[in-house]
Amino acid sequence: MRFTYLIAAACLAATPTIAQNADVGKVLYDQYCASCHGDDGTGTGPMAEYLTVKPADLTGLAAANDGAFPMLKTIHIIDGRTGVRAHGGPMPVFGEVFMDQGGHGAPYYTDVLATRGRVLSLATYLESLQK
Repeated sequence: MRFTYLIAAACLAATPTIAQNADVGKVLYDQYCASCHGDDGTGTGPMAEYLTVKPADLTGLAAANDGAFPMLKTIHIIDGRTGVRAHGGPMPVFGEVFMDQGGHGAPYYTDVLATRGRVLSLATYLESLQK
């Protein structure tokens, strides 16, 4: 078991730019977020007019937090740890979506690491959109 953790840690250490890559985050954003939040993150995507809850303007997250991007809060919103959205809410829980796209038969920890990497990449991209 200890060997398994060492291998997982080595893989993460060898690829930190992949886990936090804003380019990966942009691809994820374009695929999962832009239809509601818009290409520019201002909440004006083509689906916005059909939603009962207006999508957030993601470009002002840092401004709303005294100039500091709320990375942990953003990650928790994306992966579903913040709020009780299982009973309905304004945004899908992407942690579950990304987990479902996991390694298809890979060990659980591999799926978890890949999911966390996707969520972190998406949050890193959102940080780059701040005004």
